Amino acid sequence: MSRRTADILEEILGKFVFVRLRDGKKLRGKLKGFDQRLNLVLEETEDITNAEKTRKLGTIILRGNNVIIIA
Repeated sequence: MSRRTADILEEILGKFVFVRLRDGKKLRGKLKGFDQRLNLVLEETEDITNAEKTRKLGTIILRGNNVIIIA
């Protein structure tokens, strides 16, 4: 992870983010933390893959190698 990536993630800590995973899942949650491997901790997370049927997941940890996009 570049220093610039870490700086950007630091700026959005505590804010809601959209995360797309390698398997096609789409999640929305509050970015609580991250590490150098881009593993993420999200709070108040929802699975929004199916817009008609969102699921509340709560606090989760995502492995960085599964993350495609953080917006």
